[in-house]
Amino acid sequence: MAALLSELERSEPASAEHARSAIDWLTGGEPLETITELTVCEFLWYTLPTKVSGDRPAIARALGRLLLLGGLERYAALCSSSTTSHILRTYARQGEDAGMAAYQSALDATGVLPPDLPELRWSSIMGPEELGAHGACSAALELAIVSGELTPGSPGREELTRRWLTEPRAELGGDNWLHRVQGERLNRWVLGRGTAWRELAQPFEVRLHAPIPAPEEEHLQALRWLLEAGCRTGGVPLTQRHNLARSVLAESAWSAGELAAVREVAERQMGALRRAGRRLVTTPTGRRLLRDPDLLWEAAATALLAPASGENGFRASAREVALMLLADGVPADRDRITAVIDCDEWQTFEVDASLAELERRLDAFGLRVEGRLTPAGRSAALAALRSHALRPRKYVNMT
Repeated sequence: MAALLSELERSEPASAEHARSAIDWLTGGEPLETITELTVCEFLWYTLPTKVSGDRPAIARALGRLLLLGGLERYAALCSSSTTSHILRTYARQGEDAGMAAYQSALDATGVLPPDLPELRWSSIMGPEELGAHGACSAALELAIVSGELTPGSPGREELTRRWLTEPRAELGGDNWLHRVQGERLNRWVLGRGTAWRELAQPFEVRLHAPIPAPEEEHLQALRWLLEAGCRTGGVPLTQRHNLARSVLAESAWSAGELAAVREVAERQMGALRRAGRRLVTTPTGRRLLRDPDLLWEAAATALLAPASGENGFRASAREVALMLLADGVPADRDRITAVIDCDEWQTFEVDASLAELERRLDAFGLRVEGRLTPAGRSAALAALRSHALRPRKYVNMT
């Protein structure tokens, strides 16, 4: 790197200082061969316009000349591309929000941004392991696109990303990137919220390491029945006030309250049912869940901790604590929950509301009896906690 900068300084002294600043930002002191298309794009389209002061177009051009001297023609071309010029102008003239939108659109178009998968949705805030996995997948996508194996919009990008995440890798001692990312997220979930939380959550780090299988016995019967009814021609009839019609209640084995609770969770948290006029129909998501018992189980378990409309994070945390207590066979009362999350007195009503919501969902799916979880309920609690712990980390202002 020093030799390249010296050569640039001899030939174009005005560009050398700009290039030196840019390469420090780009590589962080690592060798030049560690950069990828993703890191170059992120520098040019995000870091440069938001974090680096000075003549940004000139800095981009200087970096391009340095990369060209280093034999990295493809990356050098990005520095002087019309896309880079457009994005820098957008930041300068329309502000950061417009610039960020242009940056994201251009980055998506490259095809080197690893896509979200059912197994792993990428975080906005990544730990070291996830950053490593994301970078490795991006480099693999870049190589496949440059070689002609894939195009930027090819659906094969998902399969390549999945393969790269799940195959054992020698550089990881035979482990794979997916396990590394999941282990990192679980560890952050355990350690992130104070001493009492850590003491309760620590044993779950091992218990939640592997996926929680669906129980073998019958479960979620009311949910299945309502989804199947919604698949019929005409769907499930509703009253003028959009409650379940009497004819529906008459043919079911459950009470009006039980079916109403099932319907609410399936409709609001799972997206498996929707209202169409005065009838309730099963959505494409719901039909897919019916065809796959394991997927149905996973979706129902995840719904135990899914946020209700307008619900704050405090209530979700209270439900997490309650599920951990219940999974350990300990009553989930207000005092135990508040001791773990250390809430103020005025927040106790939030705990009560959260606990009532959790109990309603557990009862809707038939997962507890006399205040205690059934065997299926314990499995559902663990599956819900695992899904919640492994969810991607987002900035507060992001959805």
